Amino acid sequence: MDGFLLVPGGDPEVRLVSQAIEQLSDVFDVVLPPWQQLKWVCEKPLLYRRARELALAIPLTYEFTSLEQARAAELRFPVILKPNMGGRSRFARAKAILANDQASFLTAYKWAAEEIGFENVVVQEMIPGGGEGQFSYAALWNRGAPVAEFTARRSRQYPVDFGYTSTFVEVVDEPQLIDAARRLLGSIDHHGLVEVEFKRDPRDGSLKILDVNPRPWTWFGLAAAAGVDLGAMLWAIRSGHEVEAVSARPNTSWMYLVRDMVAVSKLISSGQLTRQAYLRSFGSVRAWATFTASDPMPGVIDVPLTMWRVLTRRILRRR
Repeated sequence: MDGFLLVPGGDPEVRLVSQAIEQLSDVFDVVLPPWQQLKWVCEKPLLYRRARELALAIPLTYEFTSLEQARAAELRFPVILKPNMGGRSRFARAKAILANDQASFLTAYKWAAEEIGFENVVVQEMIPGGGEGQFSYAALWNRGAPVAEFTARRSRQYPVDFGYTSTFVEVVDEPQLIDAARRLLGSIDHHGLVEVEFKRDPRDGSLKILDVNPRPWTWFGLAAAAGVDLGAMLWAIRSGHEVEAVSARPNTSWMYLVRDMVAVSKLISSGQLTRQAYLRSFGSVRAWATFTASDPMPGVIDVPLTMWRVLTRRILRRR
């Protein structure tokens, strides 16, 4: 595999490749900054520190190093607990835990700290609103400068309040995201693929940075469907070809059909979405999470697989 392009697909793999970039580059073609640069956007405490230095908005974040500090703190509920970086622990796989009161917070915080250590648990206020306020900056950077970039809205997600995964994502024009992401990524001289997640705070209208993913993300297929094929561009620049600047096609969306149906059922039952609006959203879908005509089997399998998961993990577990 000498000369192969090596693209890490998960957070632990990003850390591994970035930390061993010198050794791996002897064989592979690696498009990532070294860890000394990249850790400033991968590890959330460092990310929020860098954002504050750049005068970029972030959610209210608490810093604890012990259960005693957490117990004595006055929190603004609800709060979310999440790992400082994705990993293989049960807490990291859960991505986020919502706590609505002191008792549930302390229970969750104690469990999370036992899983990954007190210093690795991030506690933040939950910004009001659901997927309609979730935005992303998606791009490919080459040695400190963007090659291609566009912005999108995670209009629907599951769970609907804070998403474990996106279910319906659409291209939108948000110049404010581009400016904030460029300042952040420019500060580490970024190199490679990246998605920066934001949420608009309805209380003041600000866009607050939540997370940075320097790897392919769940709805990566939207890029090619919108005419900004980041994967092909990554290969092109590593092959020495010129890449022309392009703009993402408006009215282009990506959908994870099975999980979106679950999210939509909750949104409709709560009056946050109408059936007509849901049906209209299909008109802009140009990319699907698990289905493509050239390889339909994953899409076919996904429906019974999801039903089996619901049966075994939710219904039978409750009984």
